[in-house]
Amino acid sequence: PHVYTIAFMLIVFFAVLTWIVPSGQFDRQTIQTAAGEREVAVAGTYQEVDKVYTDSETGETVDLRQGIDAVLQAPAKGIQAAADVVAFVLLIGGSFAIVTKTNALNAGMSRVIKKLKNKDILIIPISMILLSICGTTFGMSEEALPFYAIFIPIMLSIGYDSMTAFIICFLGPNLGYCASTIDPFNVLIAQGVIGIEGNPQLWLRAILWVIFTAAGIFWAMRYARRVKLDPKSSITYEDDKQKRKEFTLRHKLVLIDFAVGMGVIVWGLVTQGWYMDEISMVFLAMGLLAGILGGLDEKTIAEEFVRGIADFAYAACIIGIARGILVVAEGGMIIDSILNWLVGLLAGAPSFIYTTFMYIVLGLLSLLVPSSSGLAALTMPVMGPLTELMGLNPGAAVTALQFANQTVNTISPVAGMTVAGLAVAKISFGQWWKTIWKFFIFMVLFGLVATVISGLLPM
Repeated sequence: PHVYTIAFMLIVFFAVLTWIVPSGQFDRQTIQTAAGEREVAVAGTYQEVDKVYTDSETGETVDLRQGIDAVLQAPAKGIQAAADVVAFVLLIGGSFAIVTKTNALNAGMSRVIKKLKNKDILIIPISMILLSICGTTFGMSEEALPFYAIFIPIMLSIGYDSMTAFIICFLGPNLGYCASTIDPFNVLIAQGVIGIEGNPQLWLRAILWVIFTAAGIFWAMRYARRVKLDPKSSITYEDDKQKRKEFTLRHKLVLIDFAVGMGVIVWGLVTQGWYMDEISMVFLAMGLLAGILGGLDEKTIAEEFVRGIADFAYAACIIGIARGILVVAEGGMIIDSILNWLVGLLAGAPSFIYTTFMYIVLGLLSLLVPSSSGLAALTMPVMGPLTELMGLNPGAAVTALQFANQTVNTISPVAGMTVAGLAVAKISFGQWWKTIWKFFIFMVLFGLVATVISGLLPM
């Protein structure tokens, strides 16, 4: 099915669950973490809530059961809830269209490719290492979207396919995000919620990052070599015929302008604490400057900006629609209920298989809460103490969170950046699943082993 159909079916599914699964909630408290203040669940405070009750303050009747009206409103509410990400994607699309319209440095891209000659395969490990570093340090996610517009035409021009480009741009930072070392939105916030000071398992996380990233690069290079030797073996072969025409006409890269802009963005992320608003600012400035330097008139710049927004609208909207699933689940107050039920199952498990169950539970919850920081705030106050009660290092809860969450997000139709990246690359979920499934199994097994090792380390 179309990704919009999948997202809408999941909205309907969770709406039905709000009629079946008991509603309830944990008490919340605000704590300070490495990523700022967070509201976290207080372990042991779960209470069920009536599906229909009268609000004591307003006197109005509240019905937590999500009906047809809630289902149809969910996409709009989801887009509103994800407005910052949606705006970010649209501004990038508009700005990048101006940059590509100039066609100023197409010759520069050609020179780079000619210099590589038979070593063009090196683009893959170099790029993925850099992107993985970004993922493991500051949690690159939305920031990777602009790279798709760069790597797709490059990969197509040197004999690879658009799936190779997607693997570089998506799996690169994703590998680093899974094997986070100091990511404040993943490892550090989870440790802060549990109360783990410093980063005592940093050495282990660094080793895991090296192995995990190396394995991902090896798999990506094997796939790319196979496509280079037999282009028709590419799962996107037919689709790429049209993409080659499109990029020849409209998507030539101005590499120097983009490189300078990305340099400013990296500086802002690392030293100034920038996020999506500031990154959007740089892209807009980059696009306008490229239009002026490229000799485009005012009307052309404006038209290209609109055309770029149109190209990225599909990606922007699916982010919001996927967010609508969480809107429905929150509206029915079933997320805490599902968490409480799963934790009840975990509490009775033998310690030697506890880490596996915890990993699976966090993976399943990632379908409801794709955000690593959101999942940490929801689950770590419960998982951390429970892990310690089982006689294991509470750092195992953090390790399970980082690997399970992002591994599931790799194939999840509700993970905003996954669906956005596929939309920009014009690759279907079916094509992606057929390509990634073997490596996905490796990711799951690697995360399970890493969680066990993390739990067995001395406290």
